[in-house]
Amino acid sequence: MAVYQLPEEIVFPKPELAEPDGLLAIGGDLSPLRLLTAYSVGIFPWYNPGDPILWWSLNPRLVLFPEEAVFSKSLLARIKRKEFDIRVDSNCKEVIRQCALQKRKNQKGTWITEEMATAYGCLHDLGFVHSFETYKDNQLVGGLYGLSIGGMFTGESMFHSCTDASKVAFYYLHRHVKQMEFDFIDCQQPTSHLMRFGARPVPRKDFLKRLKKSMEKESCVGKWELSPL
Repeated sequence: MAVYQLPEEIVFPKPELAEPDGLLAIGGDLSPLRLLTAYSVGIFPWYNPGDPILWWSLNPRLVLFPEEAVFSKSLLARIKRKEFDIRVDSNCKEVIRQCALQKRKNQKGTWITEEMATAYGCLHDLGFVHSFETYKDNQLVGGLYGLSIGGMFTGESMFHSCTDASKVAFYYLHRHVKQMEFDFIDCQQPTSHLMRFGARPVPRKDFLKRLKKSMEKESCVGKWELSPL
């Protein structure tokens, strides 16, 4: 199948037309409307610095259903001890910056380009992108950010400079979306790290069916606050 060149008009080809590796289209921009349109139909951008914008629809898709989440006893014990202060949406742009700086195994550089950071920072200002942050001694030591639309939260990236700091942030993200009755967390690409939390691969056909239903829900737009225990 051909990779589609996106026109200036904000339209996307059907996600099912993606290449076997998930690549669907090239070009376009990272305007808020284009990004929100893409996520609402199961498409997301991912590309390296210096490359054109690439748009993906993976098959399968890694998804965490809130009721299937699993957290280790050691992590739950650490959370109970309240070793970290947890904040939501207090410093999202710094979380994005730290995620871009995070060194990762088998990965040179970062896919979070300056253009990407600016685009998701803009979506945060508009109330669609949110961050869950962990602090120790008033210093940001871990966190994650992602995009919320309809009944779906899409996790974009996480970082930590202290053991378990990003895992604790993920726990609070899960708790929040469960309380808000979100349908699922879209984890995008299969990773052993997220699968340990209970995320599982879902065939694209099933994912898109669930996504369509999820988009019938009203988006929780605006600054989020940490929900009480």
